[in-house]
Amino acid sequence: MSSATAPSYPEALRQRVDHYLEALVFTHTAEIAGLHQAMRYSLLAGGKRIRPVLALATAEALGVEPEKVLPLAAALELIHTYSLIHDDLPAMDDDDLRRGRPTCHVAYGEDVAILAGDGLYAEAFSHLLTAAEAEPRNVLAAAARLAAASGVNGMVGGQYIDVADTSEPTPAGLKRLHSLKTGGLISASVICVLSLYGANAATIALFESYASELGVLFQIVDDILDVAGSQEEIGKPSGTDERLGKRTYVSEFGLEQARRLAAESHDRARAALDLAATEVAGNPGTLAQITDFIATRSY
Repeated sequence: MSSATAPSYPEALRQRVDHYLEALVFTHTAEIAGLHQAMRYSLLAGGKRIRPVLALATAEALGVEPEKVLPLAAALELIHTYSLIHDDLPAMDDDDLRRGRPTCHVAYGEDVAILAGDGLYAEAFSHLLTAAEAEPRNVLAAAARLAAASGVNGMVGGQYIDVADTSEPTPAGLKRLHSLKTGGLISASVICVLSLYGANAATIALFESYASELGVLFQIVDDILDVAGSQEEIGKPSGTDERLGKRTYVSEFGLEQARRLAAESHDRARAALDLAATEVAGNPGTLAQITDFIATRSY
């Protein structure tokens, strides 16, 4: 897909997410005001909001009003923001810039940044479990899926494989690493919505094929941008992966082959979405738009 035909991003959905996040208040306790400020500093720093927007777009595909899944969408973004705060710490990626401004630990200190991440993770589940409007058993199913995607057998486990360098030195090992570290939460952004509204196992399986491929696509493009993107566009220093000696699709295959792999992954994601769309009654158009955007994004 050429840059001349690069798709736009569903800004209306992102704005709905941003407005919802801006209204969240985690505490009114004066002694904890500094922690609250640090949490909101990172949460409201902007960004594409890919994960919550995916949740709202999945609602559209199901024929559900996107407004109804905002508590889940917010929980996804709180967890994602927590992961970014911890990723940026000196013990991890040691980055000083995120979304175009100083990282949380630079602005508030490492101790407060760690607590801000911890607080966001806990508040994500508190908010989902108390604000989601759905059948209680479905809310619990969505929460369980989200916990699994972000825990030891999901994002946190993938982070461990990355920092401990325990992945198999094969393309399959690289894919496994990123399917946990990045793909888990992206996949949950789609599947948790289906869980929330009681989709059957066959429909979930079809959307899992789509969502897992979308996670692969996102990571390949992210690796490309770390090499070829500018700091002004991506909002953080480029070349971080190379500096830290991380395994990426670019380090493994080279830049041009990584671009070919991204194009192939995009084709597979779109084909999987087309198949999954036959099982739902709503409009999958925004999911297709996001998929195309991820494949061609420059930030």
